[in-house]
This record gives sequence, C-alpha cells and structure tokens, in this order.
Amino acid sequence: MKIASALFMATVFATSQAFALSTLPRSISFNRKTSLSSSRLDGNQGQPTNEDITVIDEMITKMAEAKPYELPNAVQRAFRVCSSPRFFLRIAERTDQATDNLEKEKLSALASNLAATVEAVVSTTQDQLDERAKDVEDIVKQASEPSSGEFLVPLSNERIEAMREALVKYDPSKLDESFLSTVDSWIVKSHQDGMDGMVGILQRLLQQYAGLQVSRARALQQQEEGDDKSKSADELFEKLLACDTENWNQEIVKGTSEVSPSSLVAAIQKTMETVILGLENGTMSQRIQAEYLKELVDRVEALKQSKA
Repeated sequence: MKIASALFMATVFATSQAFALSTLPRSISFNRKTSLSSSRLDGNQGQPTNEDITVIDEMITKMAEAKPYELPNAVQRAFRVCSSPRFFLRIAERTDQATDNLEKEKLSALASNLAATVEAVVSTTQDQLDERAKDVEDIVKQASEPSSGEFLVPLSNERIEAMREALVKYDPSKLDESFLSTVDSWIVKSHQDGMDGMVGILQRLLQQYAGLQVSRARALQQQEEGDDKSKSADELFEKLLACDTENWNQEIVKGTSEVSPSSLVAAIQKTMETVILGLENGTMSQRIQAEYLKELVDRVEALKQSKA
C-alpha cells in the first residue's frame, strides 16, 4: 500500500495543531489492532471509575500543596487531564466536601490559579507544538522510501530501523508531552482522513518511543543502583525493548528457551513498579509506556500458556 509523502505531510502539519491542545478524550493503543479507544482521564466522558478519581485526587492534592511558581510545570506535564472539565468539577466537589477551612482555601485558590495557568500554558505550548511538529515530520519521513518519498505499508525492516535511528538521535529532552501530543494529533488526523497505513506508522513511532524511554530509564536506575544488568532475564528484556514489536513473539520464543517466562515477566513488572509508577500520574508518557509494557507482559503470558 502506497501513501504519498509530501502532500500528506504538509496537510497534517498544517491541520493537526488544533487537535494537539484539544481535551477530546482519546488514547493510543499498543494492541495489534489499530485503536483510538478513549481514556476517561483525558476528558469529561461518562462517569469516571474509582481508579480515575484516585489519580485525579492525587494530582489535585499535589497541585494544591504546590507553590504558585510550580503550577505551570505541573499543568504542562499533564495538560490533557488537568485542563478537562472533569478535573475542575472534582476540585469543586472536594471543596464542598472539605470540613477543614484551610483545605477549602487551598482548593479554592487552586481552582482560580489553575484556570489562569491553563490559559498561559496553552499559549506557551503552541510554540512547542510547532517546533515538535517539524521534529516529528523529520522522524516520520525516515519511514518513506528514499527513492520515491512514498510510504510503502507494511514498512520494510530498513525503514523501521531508520525511524528508530532518527528517534535515538533526537534530543531526549524534547521527547516530552508536546512531542506525544503532536504524534497523537497526527494519528487522529490520519484516522479521520482514512489513512490507516499512516496511523500504523505513527503508532509504531510511539512503540519505539516507549521502548527507548523505558530502556533509558532502566539504564539510569541500574547505574544509580550499581547493577551491572548481567542477568539473563534483563538482557532478554532489553533486547525486546530494542526490537520491533512485530518481532516480539519470535524473540520471546527464542529467548525463553534459556530464560524462564516467569523471570522475564518479573523483570518487566519490576520496571513497571519502579519506573512507570515514578512518572507523573495522568501524563501521556506514563500511559503510553504502561500500555507498551502491559502488551509485552500479555505476549509473554500468552506464549507461556501456549507451551503449557
């Protein structure tokens, strides 16, 4: 399947920015089927679950205790959540429920300061989104054929690796919420235009992002702990983080001939507990990396069951 490159990239770049700052509920799935299933935390969709409310309450408590100059960074890290109507409604609910006058004052002040902060962050974030859009375009272009500029779907191994190499060379400090919001908005635009092939390419970029970020976080953690990362399960885990998700099954089968599936799952779950839970609650980076590792655990468990 061919996707024309230049016209498509120009169209997406020009029209997707409005989506990037939207609080419309959507999510990016790492399941084998393309999915744009919604996340209740991203907007005001239906009744939130107890888990949703717990995450929102944690964020509200942290923001209420934060100093005013810390609020912009907190909002920027979880813009989709804390700018949603559901978030403001929960602040109002907690204000009404509070019996302590000091807590009531803090929550009332937060509601007032948050509205002004969200407005200021929108203006600042737009500049970052424009910059990130160009960066995302440069990475995605690596998936196109050098000779024709067209995207041939499914991508060849060479194009997949070219995307990953471009992502690895990308400034790590720019792999932020603005970067993810840009990719997310391109996915939505591509989906609306019926460009399923491009949706798949962009989701693959997010999978590569997740694997790279998890690997980097693990390396930093192991360096701080003085761990030499020589355990067989950790070595296999790192190999899976670096390879394309389409090759996971065969690599798991090959790797678990020497490493038990249980020890591999334990290594992944340890990372989920120590790395993923350490990320800011409600952020896209946390959600994407968590989905990525959950899918990996599901693959290992499924292959383990098939061998039983």
